[in-house]
Amino acid sequence: MPWTDKPGGSGSNGGEGPWGRPEGQNGGGPGGRRPGDRQPPDLEELLRSGRERFRRGGRGGGGAGGGGDFKMPSPRIFGLGLIVLVVLWLFSGFYQVSPGARGVVTTFGNYSSLTNSGLNWHLPWPIQEVEIVEVVEDRSVRVGREEQRISMLTSDLNIVDVGMNVNYRVAPEGPLTEDELPNAAKFIFNIEDPQELVQAVAESALRQVVGENEFSYVISEDRSGVNARTQEILQQILNEYDSGIEIIRVNFGLADPPAQVKPAQTNVIDARSEAERMINQANQYRNREVPKARGEARQIVLDAEAYGQRVVREARGEASRFEDIFTQYIQAPEVTRRRMYLETMENVLGKVNKVVVDQEASGAIPYLNLNEITRDGQRRTTTPQNAQGGQ
Repeated sequence: MPWTDKPGGSGSNGGEGPWGRPEGQNGGGPGGRRPGDRQPPDLEELLRSGRERFRRGGRGGGGAGGGGDFKMPSPRIFGLGLIVLVVLWLFSGFYQVSPGARGVVTTFGNYSSLTNSGLNWHLPWPIQEVEIVEVVEDRSVRVGREEQRISMLTSDLNIVDVGMNVNYRVAPEGPLTEDELPNAAKFIFNIEDPQELVQAVAESALRQVVGENEFSYVISEDRSGVNARTQEILQQILNEYDSGIEIIRVNFGLADPPAQVKPAQTNVIDARSEAERMINQANQYRNREVPKARGEARQIVLDAEAYGQRVVREARGEASRFEDIFTQYIQAPEVTRRRMYLETMENVLGKVNKVVVDQEASGAIPYLNLNEITRDGQRRTTTPQNAQGGQ
């Protein structure tokens, strides 16, 4: 209660000041203070007054500042209250982990254990704490907004505006070494902001992939290759950070030249497409003509080989026939010469039109048209054969 310096105050010592000294002491008489003047407290008297109040069990010393009696609770009630507090403290250690999540338990800030879904318990604060981590939830982050994509430089010094979506999650648990943390704990302890980390690393990986390839490759030729290469680099960097993050998919979005150079770039793309079309036509012509030429060359080689074999066989046949004739000539030279002469004349004159004239005849020159005789003979010999074949 506030102290008042009015005389006649309430309490057993109604005239005391705030420090237990009666008011007006040394106030009258020679050398004394006037009534109502304050004086600094006496330290010894202050300590003595405090000890006295402690011995009286907290009873006030009088005046408006005096308090009532304070009674200590009985040991039984005190013990019962202490037990209730301990039970409530222990009960606060129960926690629920939802399906698809894991609880990372820490003891005085250090990793202790990993709990599965369901009702679990840990030593309450400040000994242990638990943080729930969603391990099957797909998280996504985007590199570049839809309306404002990021400009990057390709290997052929062209600028391309790109955007990309990245889906990630906490990596599934695998075999762990003795000192290795589970991925859920890495996700908490090793990185501060997963969204910001994945976004920054994804942008860096995409810049590397775009910088390694030409403009046409990035925008049209092999977009799936850009996705695969970016995901590979992104996962490798996150593993080096020991982040416990697994990249599920990378979706490389639209890739276009800047609006200022888009018309010129479109012309370049059209020219490249036309060049590729002409190259394809040339390749088709080559694929058609080269096999054809190779086939003709092979046919010529085969014909030459067949001609050589035929000539060699004919020469061998002529040589064998000459040997046979020579054998007959040795046995009958005159007959052999006559026969060879007649066969030779037959071969020579058989293809020539012949007319025989009798030089000793007088008057009209009789002649014998051997050509007509030959034709008639051929007609007579072929007609019966044809008739026989028709039957």
